[in-house]
Amino acid sequence: MPVIRVGSAVTQINVFTVEPDHQQPLIDHLARAARIASEVPGWMSASLHRSLDGTRVVNYAQSEDHDAAQRVIRHLKSQGMLEGNKAFGQAHPGLYEVSFTLDRDDI
Repeated sequence: MPVIRVGSAVTQINVFTVEPDHQQPLIDHLARAARIASEVPGWMSASLHRSLDGTRVVNYAQSEDHDAAQRVIRHLKSQGMLEGNKAFGQAHPGLYEVSFTLDRDDI
């Protein structure tokens, strides 16, 4: 389960631009990649989001720290999963840290 708190993890957010007929196949591919990534020590979670217009998919994946995130990326590359993303759409990846959160319990 994702943990979204300041200082809790390193998050890879990858926004994919896709044709509507590629949205579900990309989600299926990313779900397989998440299962492979889960084998890596330090991997924490993955969440996939689809845009309602069918043109984007967002992959929100968390690792314990930067080193773990790099291990996950290397493992996915070695399994051909990152190269496989290109068959479905254009990726815009980045590594992030949480800098602010607010929820109902905080108000």
